[in-house]
Amino acid sequence: MTAEQRTEAAGGPCRRIRLTVAYDGTAYNGWQYQPNGVTIEETLNRALSLLTGEKTEVIGASRTDAGVHARCNYAVFDTRMRMDASKFAYALNQRLPEDIRVRRSEEVALDWHPRRCRSIKTYEYLIYNDEFPDPLNRLYAQFVYSHPDVGKMQQAAAYLVGEHDFKSFCSIHTQAESTVRTVTALTVEREGSLIRIRISGNGFLYNMVRIIVGTLLEAGNGKYPPERVAKILEARDRKAAGPTAPARGLTLVGYRFLQEEPR
Repeated sequence: MTAEQRTEAAGGPCRRIRLTVAYDGTAYNGWQYQPNGVTIEETLNRALSLLTGEKTEVIGASRTDAGVHARCNYAVFDTRMRMDASKFAYALNQRLPEDIRVRRSEEVALDWHPRRCRSIKTYEYLIYNDEFPDPLNRLYAQFVYSHPDVGKMQQAAAYLVGEHDFKSFCSIHTQAESTVRTVTALTVEREGSLIRIRISGNGFLYNMVRIIVGTLLEAGNGKYPPERVAKILEARDRKAAGPTAPARGLTLVGYRFLQEEPR
């Protein structure tokens, strides 16, 4: 039975609404519901249920980890409420805490699913590199007092672009059936005291971006030459790669769906 048939059988026509969601992940235990802490998903579900008068559960596009931020994660939910689709964003923002905001709401087909669409995600990781920490960056950047060579970090990053088995760059707790992913772009740039690492790809494994950051930092600090990254890939062993960088420096900044747009 399709989603549309299920909702018709339940007593009336249904719609699927897509939300573009931004959040500061500092106070949350990630996106996905957890029994031991407040999550983004749980908070959205509560606000939606209050708004619609229905038990509402969202389906998220990217299950970001605890402490990770987002400018443009996506979620869909089904409702019989006849409010204009664009107005859900305004109504929800009145019911959400200040560290979560719906940036856009729009209607999509009932069978549109954010995790079944081909897409390109883009993450940014910020490193604050100076003699002392900046308190205004403490929630959104990793502090590093060493002087990593950004040129060497970029050389190391080049080995990761393309389709590879990223088993060395994911948590041993991953439940993914395959550890093969495609990185379409990976850049490292310095802007004053900030080092900005930007990575795009068709999907990322559990902790993959943060392990890549930790590995690039080790190359930048001279622990090993940039070309070692090729051997780390070949090893397919988490122990071969660098440490997992802290979550606070990571933000989901781009999400481009490669299939049809919402109606």
